[in-house]
Amino acid sequence: MEFLEMIFGKIGDLTWGWSLIPILVVFGAFITIATGFVQIEYCGRMFRVLSNKNNSDDDTQISAREALLVSVGGRVGGGNIAGVAVAITLGGPGAVFWMWAIALVGMATSLVECSLAQLFKRKTDDGGYRGGPATAIMHGLGASYKWLAVVYAICLIAAFGLGFNAFQGNTVAGAVQDSLGVDRLWTGIALAVISGFIIFGGIHRIAKASDVVVPIMAVGYILMALVVILMNLSDIPSVLTTIVRNAFGWEEAVSGGMGAAIAQGLRRGLFSNEAGLGSAPNVAATAHVRHPISQGITQAFSVFIDTILICSCTAFVILLGDVYVPGAEGIDGVALTQQSIVFHLGDWAQYYLTLAILLFAFSSIIYNYYLGENALTFMTQSKAVLVGFRLAIMGIVFLGAVAPGATAVFFFSDPMMGILALVNLLAIMMLFPVAMRMLRDFREQLKDGVERPVLNPDDFADLDIDREAWRGDNG
Repeated sequence: MEFLEMIFGKIGDLTWGWSLIPILVVFGAFITIATGFVQIEYCGRMFRVLSNKNNSDDDTQISAREALLVSVGGRVGGGNIAGVAVAITLGGPGAVFWMWAIALVGMATSLVECSLAQLFKRKTDDGGYRGGPATAIMHGLGASYKWLAVVYAICLIAAFGLGFNAFQGNTVAGAVQDSLGVDRLWTGIALAVISGFIIFGGIHRIAKASDVVVPIMAVGYILMALVVILMNLSDIPSVLTTIVRNAFGWEEAVSGGMGAAIAQGLRRGLFSNEAGLGSAPNVAATAHVRHPISQGITQAFSVFIDTILICSCTAFVILLGDVYVPGAEGIDGVALTQQSIVFHLGDWAQYYLTLAILLFAFSSIIYNYYLGENALTFMTQSKAVLVGFRLAIMGIVFLGAVAPGATAVFFFSDPMMGILALVNLLAIMMLFPVAMRMLRDFREQLKDGVERPVLNPDDFADLDIDREAWRGDNG
């Protein structure tokens, strides 16, 4: 075990330690420039998806809105509550600015990776769709790269399907026990049963559950933050000034100054919104849309919701209060967020935060499960294996909830996610010309007056796309 921990520790150092974050930042900036700031260009179209209940007018399909909410439910989690607090504690208020910056370039990265997943998706026997980076590698780069797709799939199952779900179970059980005094055993049983009911219904039931849970948790948390902001409206200019001054080292808040702000902001921002990590494209591929770029734009919006909206809510709640003291030690993570909310709104707010953590973590569990299922079905179509995987997820969620120390068993999760991200970025780089080709097609149709562009499979006949998935009537 010690040998394995050492090996995975080295992998973690090689990926998250020095290579992955700079690559994600540089590549995100490159995509932003190469696409002509596409995330700004189509900002208005992003918001329209919220009002389109089902873009395809087909209740049997996953709509763009439902795919958005599933991915938001996965991206939004403990990092939005505890992670932001850690970033501010270690990097100062300036870390918030760099979280915003990485979200901006991450929106472009997410648009490209999710558009590619859409283009190469395959139609399933039940009339739905499956896809993701593994499928894009297999059909976009060719069968000779199948080994790379398998590496990606294994890493996705290990990191998201198994490891991160144990941590989410732990998060929920710990929050419920600390705030409500409910024993971890009962929380574990309830969490496993509810999760099992949803995941055994497949992506359609996951999408329906997310359509209910995600708006409640996101809107509720944002409204709470808005109340805090309105109560301290006169202090907003000074907080924004502090964020900018600290971000560029003009006002040092912690040891390390500007360097600490950049490092913490970028790291926490990437962990939170997952842009470029290769997770969200698996959900993006399930949507029934007219053009791949449409879903790419929608998924870019999920990065905006995660970091620009939700993470900013936590940041303002902390920075507008007196609990956080720059450079002080002793309180960070979820405790800092919790005490800051109590400072503004009173003791009842800690129970509200517990509910938010519970919903955030639960939405992440069903999202993580689907990522694992999608990777599993890429490697095998066995129904028995799928049922076994679903039962294993229920067991892992229960184990993570009742035995906090059990999460240490999944020490390989972060290193595996690091490999996953590098494989995904390599695939994006190699398929980037295809993404630009899709974007040109989308822009040309808009220029010709087509309000809702449609992908014509004949225009991409040289690529190994599933023509059944792009018959011209998607929506």
